[in-house]
Amino acid sequence: LMKIRILNGGHASLSYPAALLGVQYVHEAVQHELIGPFLDALERTEIIPTIPPVPDTVLEEYWTLIQGRFSNPTIQDTIARNAFDGASRQPKFIVPVAEDGLKKGCKVDGLAMVSAMWCRYCQGNTEAGDPVPAKDPQWDRLQAKAEEAKTDPNAWLNMSDVYGDVGKNPVFQAAFANALTTINTKGVEEAL
Repeated sequence: LMKIRILNGGHASLSYPAALLGVQYVHEAVQHELIGPFLDALERTEIIPTIPPVPDTVLEEYWTLIQGRFSNPTIQDTIARNAFDGASRQPKFIVPVAEDGLKKGCKVDGLAMVSAMWCRYCQGNTEAGDPVPAKDPQWDRLQAKAEEAKTDPNAWLNMSDVYGDVGKNPVFQAAFANALTTINTKGVEEAL
């Protein structure tokens, strides 16, 4: 659970804002003046608190280790790779964290922002207006839902195979709608 949430969840969390801002590599995203701090705060306040204790491990130290790995330019891990197949990755790496956070009464605004960034990405263009490559296996469905979500944010959350009960939770719905509205009206950087 520790690796899936901190490492994989970290990749899933930074990939969409990075792609929308034209960032090409994970190390560049972590070093970005807005994405890096957003990811760090998300890990510390919303992801790590949902992970049960791991023997002989301080979860914050593990996150620091992962941050170092993410920051390593020799790995050359691409944002495009990490943004691929969101409909498969989000239910594994983000939605269960939100579900556990909601059960514990924790804040989920950052996790809702991650989902809103994915939705915005699926609208099909970056902040600069460049097209997003339609390489996702479910691209047509995701793009249609993202367009629908511009006027009805719950249309995105109604993908029950992705969001399950989290998509029906009023706290998550409100946080998602707020995040998506901010992204669509003020842009990715302002939202972060």
